[in-house]
Amino acid sequence: MSVRFSLIQCTLVVLPFFAAAQTKQFITSVRSGDAVQHAKSVHENLEESIQSTEAANSGGSVDTGEAVNTLPLFGERPKTTAQIDEEIHFLNDCDRNFATRTEASTFFAARGWDYIGDGQLDTAAHRFNLSWLLNDRNADAYWGLGVVCYQKNRLPEAIRMMKKGIAVDDSNTVLMTDLATVQIKQYQEKPDENMLTEAEGHLQRAVSLNPNALSYQKISMIYYLKASYQQAWEYFHQARNLDFASLDLGYLNELLAKAPDPKGVFK
Repeated sequence: MSVRFSLIQCTLVVLPFFAAAQTKQFITSVRSGDAVQHAKSVHENLEESIQSTEAANSGGSVDTGEAVNTLPLFGERPKTTAQIDEEIHFLNDCDRNFATRTEASTFFAARGWDYIGDGQLDTAAHRFNLSWLLNDRNADAYWGLGVVCYQKNRLPEAIRMMKKGIAVDDSNTVLMTDLATVQIKQYQEKPDENMLTEAEGHLQRAVSLNPNALSYQKISMIYYLKASYQQAWEYFHQARNLDFASLDLGYLNELLAKAPDPKGVFK
């Protein structure tokens, strides 16, 4: 499987440590690299056609000065006749070039991740929008749009999109952890206990489905923020037991500064 490099490092504003990303760690797709390369080759003409259209047409502007195509889910507003015609043309092209619209949706989501990796956020947003247009049950489309919003520092919108992703894929533990990470950052920018409670709920479900060091470490951070340092240590050690190499040493030093390690492992 091909695993992309971490494309988002979520800086927690109050604490001088980083919420480390993971595989699809905020934005990575885990899928067969060979299959993706083959799909790119077969459907490159369609991708190039879309690029040409983007260069000639911004997709309609809105009062914010942004193109509709780059807004999550096309701005979730009524479409013009021109937009509807453009979508029909796009869907017909996909029907000719892909076996199913689900396959086409997967292809455009993959391209969205590629464009995020290249730092082309608006282009990535358009690809995720197209992916959603083809299959509104593709969690990657919402996930990718959430990542784009995160990178644009639009945290509430990032949270909303990622929640939509979980609504269609409620066993996606990596997405749950990513959503919780954004919620932790949002809490630090605008404290709201409900936000931390929601974040912990997502993380507890993630570890119940798939125990993993990153999710446990994020739960530890939540208890750090609550000043419940003994519980923070308990979850930190659960993360340590699963994957020592993944531990955030910056966070470890902050935790040590607040309370000694009750197990005496870290000093």
